[in-house]
Amino acid sequence: MTVDIIIYHNPECGTSRNTLAMIQNAGIEPHVIEYLKTPPNRSRLVSLISRMGITPRALLREKGTPYAELGLGDPALSDDRLIDAMIEHPILINRPIVVSPLGVKLCRPSEEVLDLLPARQRGAFTKEDGEKVIDDAGNRIGA
Repeated sequence: MTVDIIIYHNPECGTSRNTLAMIQNAGIEPHVIEYLKTPPNRSRLVSLISRMGITPRALLREKGTPYAELGLGDPALSDDRLIDAMIEHPILINRPIVVSPLGVKLCRPSEEVLDLLPARQRGAFTKEDGEKVIDDAGNRIGA
């Protein structure tokens, strides 16, 4: 299927790998941006945050990042300061972010991507941890 979908992806992240695989399971080959190698610039990051309808703080990743060392837990820090930190240390940007014609979302958990796909899943899908999320007929399990 020809559709313009972008995933800001970290191949080291299981959630990101599962999200990418579900996009591909719908027959879509997205544009993959490995954001640690090619981070978004400030205006793109601000745009993504706005389009997701979240705050910069909601996009911050704590685990495996310099979050604590940079004192980013301080609630007095401005949105601009948090965005500056994400630009300086892209690992602070939580992932995966998916951009599709149907919207923009931080896809955590990975099944969140299903709301952004204009095509049905082509078959069963099981996440890396063994959780089945799509049945043989391409329907979401437990939705």
